[in-house]
Amino acid sequence: MPSPAALLRVPLRAAGLAAATLPWYLALVAGRLALAGRPRRRLAWGQRVFRGWARTMGRVLGMRIEVAGTPPTAPFLLVANHLSYVDVLLLGAAAGGAFVAKREIAGWPVLGHLCRLVGTVFVDREAKRDLVRASSAMEAALAAGIGVVLFPEGGISGSEELQPFRPPLLQGAVATGRPVHWAVVAYDTPEGAPPAAEAVVWSGPLLPHVLRLLALPAFRARVRFGDEPVHEPDRKRLAARLHREMATALSRLREI
Repeated sequence: MPSPAALLRVPLRAAGLAAATLPWYLALVAGRLALAGRPRRRLAWGQRVFRGWARTMGRVLGMRIEVAGTPPTAPFLLVANHLSYVDVLLLGAAAGGAFVAKREIAGWPVLGHLCRLVGTVFVDREAKRDLVRASSAMEAALAAGIGVVLFPEGGISGSEELQPFRPPLLQGAVATGRPVHWAVVAYDTPEGAPPAAEAVVWSGPLLPHVLRLLALPAFRARVRFGDEPVHEPDRKRLAARLHREMATALSRLREI
């Protein structure tokens, strides 16, 4: 049974998230209107707003961010393990970038609209033609000077273990010779709170999980950026090498 303090945090945090989102949204819309006809500057403005919003949301949630290594400089292609929707806030705050997300999110109320405004690339990973379109959209974002963040596991498994990678969306990097940066993320909750595996790592229905997250007093969010980007001439070899390096780094991160 959650404590009275935990129960009180849920509505207060929910209200805080909504109140903090509104000014960032207004700034985003105002900037897009002012920069009409300047697509590159509109994208850059959207990224600045998104990064500021992610940091604000993290503070409201009680997320204490710890960064190891140096985030890449845009334009970059960054891959990371995927544990929760919170990963977007953590990586957005630490590095920024347009995220590659599943197609269904585009239709979500409010969130889908916000994602479109900041340049999210939506993809149906089960449709080969859509993978080609998404790869082109990723390259267009990179050519416009912004970073792209990809979760090569293909979704959230509900497990803290690194899942096999799906190579198709790495083909663009192979074809262009673009280096691929990587990062690993991990979460911890304070003593006496529900473990991160239940309250931060997402599994099961969304609403109960959001309520557990909002009830946390705080949690630690750690991200470790790789020291060097990875190059490989074949997407399967690239995926395998990234997986090896990230699995090793993730194991070390969890020991800290």
